[in-house]
Amino acid sequence: MSESDIAFTVFIVDDDPAVLGGLGRLLAAAGYPTRAFTSPQEFLSKHDPDLPGCAVFDLAMPEVDGLELQRLLFASGVERPIIFLTGRGDISASVRAMKAGAVDFLTKPVSSEALLEAVARARDLDRKARQHRRETASIEARLARLTAREREVFMHVVAGRLNKQIAGDLGTVEKTIKVHRGRMMSKLGVRTVQDLVRLAERAGIRPQTKPETEEVEG
Repeated sequence: MSESDIAFTVFIVDDDPAVLGGLGRLLAAAGYPTRAFTSPQEFLSKHDPDLPGCAVFDLAMPEVDGLELQRLLFASGVERPIIFLTGRGDISASVRAMKAGAVDFLTKPVSSEALLEAVARARDLDRKARQHRRETASIEARLARLTAREREVFMHVVAGRLNKQIAGDLGTVEKTIKVHRGRMMSKLGVRTVQDLVRLAERAGIRPQTKPETEEVEG
């Protein structure tokens, strides 16, 4: 089963069973599977980060509040869109939550429309984030196939260096650089320097030198 076939799940964390039940029924009626947790500790121990979905956290919970739960989740390396619920209009907490990447900050009793709109935004964010991670993993796998010399040539090419300049920098001849460059681009599945630069950008690789105008090379 591919990731796209897995239902988008809403993980709800609230110490009030009545709230958990109400939110679960509302979301289920809208077609969203839910997983309910009565404490942050239970959520952290049972949460499946591989499932597509978002989380709805109550802000005010004993021992570990919603903001601390958000911090603990992100610190564990899990990226999950989060919607906060609070029983009071806490402006400062709202600002901190949004700065930390929360999708929305809703006041109880939350309207069904506001919650479903927030979940829809979270679903879109989660889809884009997972797609980005898949693309990044694919690029990193291709980069791992490069030899040390091909990796050097790759870094020089995305920095805008010409074959003759790369040859001078690496202490070899232009013909050898052309061979390494061809093999490198083949392994990475690109045909043009523009495609190579875009691939490097998606992988978070930034050249350290300013690009120069590329000349047509045979």
